[in-house]
Amino acid sequence: MYKHILGIDPGIADTGYGIIRVYDNNKMECIDYGSIVTKSKQKLETRLVSLYKELNQIIAKHKPDLIAVEELFFNKNTATAMIVAQARGVILLSAMLAKADIVHYTPGQVKQAVSAFGQAQKGQVQKMVKLLLNLKEIPKPDDAADALAVAICASSLLRFK
Repeated sequence: MYKHILGIDPGIADTGYGIIRVYDNNKMECIDYGSIVTKSKQKLETRLVSLYKELNQIIAKHKPDLIAVEELFFNKNTATAMIVAQARGVILLSAMLAKADIVHYTPGQVKQAVSAFGQAQKGQVQKMVKLLLNLKEIPKPDDAADALAVAICASSLLRFK
């Protein structure tokens, strides 16, 4: 069973991350969360390097044994999808170089695992993250709460494998 899970919500402007610790009794504890923010006025290449460096620091600090990455879902703006896909590629590169196991989940899988409803609204998922991790408030920014939801999803789904 995985003990430290890093959940990631990919983005180019904001990449959410959340680290949880899973105990033998399946209790989960939030270790850290936040968002890696890149500057919109910078070139894409510079933003990707910033994402890579900051994510590597987070991985080096927390040493997760599993990294769970949310898959992309875009139905309209393909230009944005392509840019976020490049950020996701950087995330996967960092995870591979860290030699951590990697899993991927769709937004629907994350919502289902966290709230028991695959079409749950963002607010419902955030409230469940707060409840499941016994937090005093909903994690901010939203990307961090989403990343914690991805980590919770990995813990929940892998428990039954």
